[in-house]
Amino acid sequence: MEQKRWFYSYPEGVEATINLDIPDISLIDFLEDSIKNKPFHPALVFEGITYNYKELGENVRKIASCLDEKGVKKGTRVSLMMNNSPDLIFSYYAVLFLGGIIVQNNPMYKERELNYQLKDSGSEFLIIEKKILETLSLEEISVKNLIVARASNSEKFDTISNLIEKGTNEFSSANINPREDIAVLQYTGGTTGVSKGVKLTHLNLVSNVIQTDKFMGVYCKVGNERILNVLPLFHVYGMTVSMNLCFYLQSTLYLVERFDAENILSLIHQEEITMFPGTPTIYVAVNADESIEKYNLSSIHTCISGSAPLSKEIKYKFETLTGAKLVDAYGLSEASPVTHSNPVNGEQKPNSMGLPVPGTDCKIVDAEEGWDEMEINEPGELIVKGPQVMMGYWNMDEETQNALRNGWLYTGDIAYMDEAGYCFIVSRKKDVILASGYSVFPREVEETIYEHPAVEEVIVCGIPDNYRGEAVKAYIIKSEKKEDFTEKDIKDFCEKRLAKYKTPNYVEFRTQLPKSTVGKILRRKLIEEELNN
Repeated sequence: MEQKRWFYSYPEGVEATINLDIPDISLIDFLEDSIKNKPFHPALVFEGITYNYKELGENVRKIASCLDEKGVKKGTRVSLMMNNSPDLIFSYYAVLFLGGIIVQNNPMYKERELNYQLKDSGSEFLIIEKKILETLSLEEISVKNLIVARASNSEKFDTISNLIEKGTNEFSSANINPREDIAVLQYTGGTTGVSKGVKLTHLNLVSNVIQTDKFMGVYCKVGNERILNVLPLFHVYGMTVSMNLCFYLQSTLYLVERFDAENILSLIHQEEITMFPGTPTIYVAVNADESIEKYNLSSIHTCISGSAPLSKEIKYKFETLTGAKLVDAYGLSEASPVTHSNPVNGEQKPNSMGLPVPGTDCKIVDAEEGWDEMEINEPGELIVKGPQVMMGYWNMDEETQNALRNGWLYTGDIAYMDEAGYCFIVSRKKDVILASGYSVFPREVEETIYEHPAVEEVIVCGIPDNYRGEAVKAYIIKSEKKEDFTEKDIKDFCEKRLAKYKTPNYVEFRTQLPKSTVGKILRRKLIEEELNN
């Protein structure tokens, strides 16, 4: 077997292989094993309510039986639009039991954003949280069947509570082929501003859980972990590194709907949390909380940071306060998501995304053609290969062919690899803005702002921000034919049409924008101006 450069940097106990042995099982098998082996062990804790694995399984099966009666079968797309809650987890696994396909919807989306994904995926069912539904116009939501979550009753629709009450253990369980059957359509964006449904099979997601555990779970003990999750479970990061990993480990998931630093500190102290995955923004807030000295945080052994680069200052301060290991990892929706991480029990290089996790191959190739492999420390496009890499994009053959070539996933990120196999992101080939861990696609925000009658020209960029990682900034040329308007007008206009995290944090009005000789607005020039200020 070819010896990869990073194998020599793997710490003791980590298998150095590209050909990782992954069992041919589905996500449902993870849960079934936990129910069988640990029926009375706490599986899920939410707002003071505890469900053991037996209870979790019963709720999942009851919902599945009702969805079966309603027509959910193998291949049926079911959209979920919820904040973190038990109903989300129950629904997720109930759909998978039937062989259905989960379509993850951001609960901050407005009607237009939601409808695009409903129509593109062909979702026949939407399970939506009651308080989210109340903010949307029912007439504008295009779906055949709607079920309300986190509600005791509803005059118009079935609720998850109703399904649990009237459900049974009898349903038509699906014969799942883990290698071929899609488990999740995880929507992500692109430079065109059009969301793409990433087709993740059961094997993709199973593989990435096992890869994560083998590389980052060195201090984990099956049945003993208490994982605190503040990450949104509709996001692939939270789904894999918190929820699915927890149930694979037959451990307890402490689920939090929204992040609040003092509440998190209290939970860690009281429940003796052992693992706490998050984003740099979350660790910054914990580090800065004035009440932190009141709490004992020494129970934590492992924290995985993702979605945005982790600075060494944030890392070292958090580790000093807790005694935990906090490691920076890298991933993308197309890879379920984890492809790289700094080792928990090995050398952790500041500003590095780490080493390819077991079972992952990696190259840095020329950014123009994508064929020639770059030398050590030379930047190029990062490409990866492994069992966690997606099947492709939903109904987007051309996009799939661009992203997947000869078995390699072209990430669109510019990186270099050092002599020890550690990779470092230089920039993104794409223009995606990473604001507080969320992906914001400039084209989508620009198209929304162009709908404002007083805007003549606009371009949106990501600019450095100490708290968010990147902030969204819009540069606008006003139309001379329309009445004057302000920065607040633009923000209000966007907030009515876009999720809040996509709304520009800053607006700058200009009389002209930098352009190429063919009239293309030069986004990079504006970013360079911000960096030089």
